[in-house]
Amino acid sequence: MATAANEFRFEEGLFRRAGGILRMSDALRLGITRRRLYVMRDAGIIEPLSRGLYRLSALAPLSHPDLVAAALRIPEGIICLVSALDFHGLTTQIPREVQVAIERGEKEPPCIDYPPVRVFRFSGPAFHEGADSHILDGVEVRIYGPEKTLADCFKFRNRLGLDIAMEALKRWWERPARDIDGLIRHAGNCRVDRIIRPYLEALV
Repeated sequence: MATAANEFRFEEGLFRRAGGILRMSDALRLGITRRRLYVMRDAGIIEPLSRGLYRLSALAPLSHPDLVAAALRIPEGIICLVSALDFHGLTTQIPREVQVAIERGEKEPPCIDYPPVRVFRFSGPAFHEGADSHILDGVEVRIYGPEKTLADCFKFRNRLGLDIAMEALKRWWERPARDIDGLIRHAGNCRVDRIIRPYLEALV
């Protein structure tokens, strides 16, 4: 391994300057050939996170590998719905896929073999408002905040299940830092304010 590391010192330096992770397209642009990437992979210098996405093997394990991989493969997307609930600790559901919002009208994102990704199309304020940037494992990942995510879950309650939205609302209500005005605002953007108000009033 030491010999391999010395052999690929230049390429390893390029990876480190990029935070340890490179898409194949970026690696090619920096002068690392496909063959070189495959040899580095076979030598254990880098490991694939997803198709066309590589990371230095010597780095510490990722704490959010699926979210990081999805953010790098779909940079225009925003983590949403159950994936965002899980990030904020508002669900007991174990996500089986990364749910990502993209703006309506955007071209279809690339096909991703791993992690499983499900794309939802949002438009207008329902897409642009309520997203926060988080640095996860050195990568910027955009994730909708708790109030925006709750509104989205009620909007997509027929696809996700009303029980998921209700559980998240109850867990959110137990938090001292909840933003009721923010929830109502986002619910209005998602056109579910009349739907969510009775459930919210029942908790008061």
